Amino acid sequence: MNSDYKVGDLIYDANIYDGMNTDLSDLQFYKRWLPQNKGARILELCCGTGRLTLPIAKDGYNISGVDYTSSMLDQAKIKASEAGLEIRFIEADIRTLNLQDKYDLVFIPFNSIHHLYKNEDLFRAFNVVKNHLKEGGLFLLDCFNPNIQYIVESEKVQAVIAEYTTDDGRDVLIKQTMRYESTTQINRIEWHYFINGEFHSYEKIQNQR
Repeated sequence: MNSDYKVGDLIYDANIYDGMNTDLSDLQFYKRWLPQNKGARILELCCGTGRLTLPIAKDGYNISGVDYTSSMLDQAKIKASEAGLEIRFIEADIRTLNLQDKYDLVFIPFNSIHHLYKNEDLFRAFNVVKNHLKEGGLFLLDCFNPNIQYIVESEKVQAVIAEYTTDDGRDVLIKQTMRYESTTQINRIEWHYFINGEFHSYEKIQNQR
């Protein structure tokens, strides 16, 4: 792996994250697998600002959220407080997490597993999941399943993937370029951020098949 390809700072900006990620189409998938017993314990890894954590908690479930980024969790706590929800949010690395608790359901949503680029990191995270699951518990994740034709076609253009105004008043435009490496099966992505009409920075991200 080229170590230059990593998630940068703006992708962890909670207001920019919330403005870009308003879609809840994956929520129904996870709700389909929720335990019938509302007393069951649920653990969401890579919970971000609580995009899924909050609606699941609103349905009466005992859910805790883990994320690596303090700014995301600060936003999640504010949103939970405003919604009158008591949710345990934990700042931790999912590769080394050790809560000394067991859960009926553990899940990693929203392609977040792709932030772990090395096999050894994936194995460590999966071992963490194993250690936190009750016997007979369920583990769910979703991940990007690339359409190679789409990726190849998208290499030809710089496409606008998001345009919105954040809650703190910033006008955000994000353009994306992609380059697929067939030998490594890595799709290298660049997001170019424009804030209030001015180029701000770019992030290098990668997805591996």
